[in-house]
Amino acid sequence: MKILVINPGSTSTKIGIFEYEDKIKELVIRHNKEELNQLGTVIQQLNYRLDQINLFLEKEDVSHEQFDGYIARGGLVKPVESGIYEVNDAMLEDLKSAKYGEHASNLGAIIAHHYAEKYGKKAYIADPVVVDEMTTTAKISGLNGISRIPIWHALNQKAVARKYAKKVGVKYEDLNLIVAHLGGGISVGYHKRGRVSDVNNALDGDGPFSPERTGGLPVAGVYELAFGGDFTLEQMKKMNHGFGGMYSYLNTSDAEEVSDMIASGHFLAKRIVKAMVYQIAKEIGSLYAITRGHLDAIIITGGLAYNQDVLQPLLEYIDHIGEIVVYPGEDELEALAYNYVRMKENNIPLKIYE
Repeated sequence: MKILVINPGSTSTKIGIFEYEDKIKELVIRHNKEELNQLGTVIQQLNYRLDQINLFLEKEDVSHEQFDGYIARGGLVKPVESGIYEVNDAMLEDLKSAKYGEHASNLGAIIAHHYAEKYGKKAYIADPVVVDEMTTTAKISGLNGISRIPIWHALNQKAVARKYAKKVGVKYEDLNLIVAHLGGGISVGYHKRGRVSDVNNALDGDGPFSPERTGGLPVAGVYELAFGGDFTLEQMKKMNHGFGGMYSYLNTSDAEEVSDMIASGHFLAKRIVKAMVYQIAKEIGSLYAITRGHLDAIIITGGLAYNQDVLQPLLEYIDHIGEIVVYPGEDELEALAYNYVRMKENNIPLKIYE
């Protein structure tokens, strides 16, 4: 069984070739942010990213005939249950129109379907970023007509939670975990016996700020900025995710670059990272409160978990809460391959996107 796994991100496209769950090749195709901005909307990046993937496959002398099928990271579709979905027309229509929001991950299912249709295979997604297991209580925002919604790193959070469960020999469905994914966006979820009953919206202004997203903001300041006449709605959205967070203070969202700034004595860089870590710790602490002390572990994951200017002070904030496990980076390619194999070998029923 050979699988092509596709994971588009805001400034990269990750491609993995797997035989069953064994990764044979991986490539991270880096995209220049300015070039992507010039292309316009996310859907207008499709041909550009397809060309880059095709160049990689040609260079590696990889034929599509050898693939059993395709699986991709899911994007901003309507809120769905956790699981595996075959890409269908309804999903493609919602992703192409950006009906539920615009993000690079929207291209995953579209790219997978492009190849599947061309070569007579099937395309799937698993645990997209809008998996919704939140309780009704957690969704109440404080203003009638506006609900809290989950947009989070469902695929990687679920993958590392299951990895930890396997390590300790306990079913994921029998554990209570707090999982913090620290990347370009930051999501912190409470995994209560196999369901994520609360998690922040890591894209649209909720939770801690991140390298490129604002997180939650003082509301009065936001509407004064929005109605001040200096910014359009699209400009406000870009400030919220893409040019918010650490980027808005330091003109970079590269954590390693910021660490170099800190090492050279850059006072503001040190203060901003300290504030970001402070907010992450607050988010973890707020979820710990609702566990009522029934917590098995805190899992720290994502690319920022490699950065010691982030990880070490965060551990100092939360090490009194309980066991902490660090899985740096993200296992999204591996998680997608695992889901594909699980579906094929264990007859896991597919979910239908309607």
